[in-house]
Amino acid sequence: MRHWSLGAPTSVFAAWTEVSSSALAQYPQVVRQEEWQARARAHAERAQPWVDDRLVRRAHDRKHAINDFLFEYYPYSPSKLATWHPGHGVVLEGPDAKAYLQYSGYIATPDGVTTDASALRKHRARLDLALRILTGTMSRPAGTGCFGLHEWAMVYGQDQEQVRHAYLPLRVSPAEVTATVDSVGLRCTHIDAYRFFTPEAMPLNPIEPTRETQPELEQPGCLHAGMDVYKYAFWFSPFVGSDLIMDCFENAVRIRQLDMRASPYDMEPFGLAPVRVETPEGRREYADAQRELMEHTNPLREQLAQALLLLAQCDEDAARLEDH
Repeated sequence: MRHWSLGAPTSVFAAWTEVSSSALAQYPQVVRQEEWQARARAHAERAQPWVDDRLVRRAHDRKHAINDFLFEYYPYSPSKLATWHPGHGVVLEGPDAKAYLQYSGYIATPDGVTTDASALRKHRARLDLALRILTGTMSRPAGTGCFGLHEWAMVYGQDQEQVRHAYLPLRVSPAEVTATVDSVGLRCTHIDAYRFFTPEAMPLNPIEPTRETQPELEQPGCLHAGMDVYKYAFWFSPFVGSDLIMDCFENAVRIRQLDMRASPYDMEPFGLAPVRVETPEGRREYADAQRELMEHTNPLREQLAQALLLLAQCDEDAARLEDH
């Protein structure tokens, strides 16, 4: 896998030389109506089980520790997940393509409907941030010694009634949570896990992740960093295609399953056997699963980074045209 190294946002275009210029030469790609409609239907069918599950459970006020996370922590609605977008550089032919003009970021051209590169300007700061995080993560070695204890740190020093997911029973006692964290230790590098630690657990982490240090701390072994690839992909919809977003969503589901299997919560009602990280055997099992998930995530992270680098270049090109 290619390793990228970005410092400040202005370094983004040093990494651009790593991206094949032939990718830009392929723009725009004109897609006939029957072809893009078939792709849109295939995407909707792929997303439908997740969408139906979410809507039915929400109507009956039923919680799900895995699937709710993907729609609540990452606030992308079922309808947004199910709506197909081709991604930047694709022109949709045919009269039905005009329906896409209802979505922000699209324009009509003589050849059809496509995304508008000039609309990327308002997203530029976020684009640079995502690139710094994604490429920085790929440049670092994986840390596989945390053993998923971030979920344990979120209930450290609490009883069943106090925990964040109070509807989920703990599979271990609060005393076992304390003993495990104290004996194994915390090694969390991710701000969006660390910020949910209990006040008693925070000082036990050897570093204090912050939003400012996130681009320098993210590493590919982190489960949350892997799930966040889905977030960064969706940040740039419709400029990032829905096929890649759906790949990242399904990967995030797999990661979340391990995340909760290794937690102190009882996940057997959801059909998930525990990974008992309170034991040496469980920690080995977790690290093996962590590395396997990383192998699934790294290609998606690289694919998204290349897509965002292309968007950054398109934004630069659009800016130069406006200046002239």
